[in-house]
Amino acid sequence: MARIPLLQMSDISLTFGGDPVFDQLGLVVQPGDRVALVGRNGSGKSTLMKVMAGLVEPDRGEIVVPAGVSVGYMDQDPDMSGFSTLGEFASAGLEPGEMYKVERAGEGLKFDPARPVETASGGERRRAALARLMAEAPDLMLLDEPTNHLDIEAIGWLEEELKATRAGFVLISHDRAFLRELSRATLWIDRGMVRRQEKGFDAFEVWRDKVWEEEDVARHKMDRKIKAEARWAVEGISARRKRNMGRVRALKDLRAERASMIKRQGAAAMELSAGPKSGKKVIDAKGLVKSFDDKPIVQNFSLTIQRGDRVAFVGPNGVGKTTVIKMLMGEEAPDSGSVTLGTNLLPAVFDQARAQLDPDMTLWDSLTGDPDMRVSGKADQVMVRGQPRHVVGYLKEFLFDDRQARAPVRSLSGGEKARLLLAKLMAKESNLLVMDEPTNDLDVETLDLLQELLDDYDGTVLLVSHDRDFLDRVATTTVAMEGNGRATVYAGGWSDYRAQRQPDEFREKSEKTKPKAEKVKQEKAPSEGLSFTEKHRLEALPSIMERLEAEIAKLEEFMADPDLFTKEPVKFQKATEALVERQTALADAEEEWLMLEEKAEG
Repeated sequence: MARIPLLQMSDISLTFGGDPVFDQLGLVVQPGDRVALVGRNGSGKSTLMKVMAGLVEPDRGEIVVPAGVSVGYMDQDPDMSGFSTLGEFASAGLEPGEMYKVERAGEGLKFDPARPVETASGGERRRAALARLMAEAPDLMLLDEPTNHLDIEAIGWLEEELKATRAGFVLISHDRAFLRELSRATLWIDRGMVRRQEKGFDAFEVWRDKVWEEEDVARHKMDRKIKAEARWAVEGISARRKRNMGRVRALKDLRAERASMIKRQGAAAMELSAGPKSGKKVIDAKGLVKSFDDKPIVQNFSLTIQRGDRVAFVGPNGVGKTTVIKMLMGEEAPDSGSVTLGTNLLPAVFDQARAQLDPDMTLWDSLTGDPDMRVSGKADQVMVRGQPRHVVGYLKEFLFDDRQARAPVRSLSGGEKARLLLAKLMAKESNLLVMDEPTNDLDVETLDLLQELLDDYDGTVLLVSHDRDFLDRVATTTVAMEGNGRATVYAGGWSDYRAQRQPDEFREKSEKTKPKAEKVKQEKAPSEGLSFTEKHRLEALPSIMERLEAEIAKLEEFMADPDLFTKEPVKFQKATEALVERQTALADAEEEWLMLEEKAEG
């Protein structure tokens, strides 16, 4: 029996008054689809998602959402006017008694529902918007960069939620590990064309490179044919009184077809230049202790950083990663302990908050107004690694065009702001890079290039990131900050840290007294007796069981009101049905978990 699509788009065209963003686009999203939406920054990913959500009206075409199908969109800049708290916004539209869904999402995504809207940061607002979407549980979820402003723990929670959902979803993210874990199909936007492959993101780069290789071959063949036909048109005149006008017209058509081919956007021409070498020992920290308002950041923390090290700092948001880096850089004093900086250091800083960018300045003024980049007497030039460069020419190396040079910084997308900050950073000579969340909003190709530049950089790197794939590719040392002042140094990147951390986790979990908690939370290496799907299911079930237990507890608390049945009989009936459903699901999950555990044990 054929499935009814959740959403169908036919012959969609959109121009915004200039070159087409999409032309004659067709797209179908089926029930249960788990789709990664990928493409270069500025290719139209977010615009396409807004068209799918009905927030942007196309110039032409038809969008069909069947009756009864709900579509939810996570807005990157949610409008919270009229709401006093984040929880009030996140629970809007839910039935009374369903606030527990927002509270549970708040725990997983780490935002406080009681936080007043007017004091909430941009990251907290985005997390509230994501919690609202997860609580609503629509049939089709449209998720635009949901991992931005989430720490690794929250990303892990979101992964498990999306694995467990029966809803379809379309997902934009720069986080390779997140996309690989969740996607089963890939939509690729490239120069106004949308292609689909029924494979997850893991297969995307091979597919992309094959498409581009076939394009290059076809373009080369066409160039050779045009050259041969043009030679015939010129040289054949002397041998004939009359031209073959059909062949001349064919040559004209060939040239028009070749001219209509849209050139691929090249990679940003980013370049890192290390200045004079620093001393061999860059930073030597001994016995650092730091607390804020009786909250310990580090206790007796020591770290020696040598020239060429790539040191990553990982841990939950708010644990103090930036504070530790400031102490290591000599910008923040520890309560006790010492930090000795090496000789001849030339630091350059990539700031997560983008504080180096004034939103009201133009890109031109942002570069020429930087004291480190200013060229005396030259208003149209900037100093780039000791050499004067025209400001527009330098911006073009970071994929900005002439029109954007005079546009305000506030008009840029998140990825474009990150590239502008990289342009400022890379104009300077340095031998110590401090990069606080540099991967946010960057597309896959720019992330690849940044990773290669850091690999080749003849200096030292301090890195804060929640991008597990990027950490694995870049870091040689990982400092895991786990709260309560604990900061442990591990060799290697994220995966190496997790592999070394597992024995500690096993020890901690084995100390728990509750047999059920011990069984549910203990992580075991799946045995070879399980299939790939069974291994994946065994790993996912504990979080599913914990979620169901939390929902049951909230429902039981809601139904504990003795007057609920008489005052709100409809709500009482709905809560009763939801409770029975979750109790049944929990029993089934526990039985499945025990069966898989027994099978794994042999």
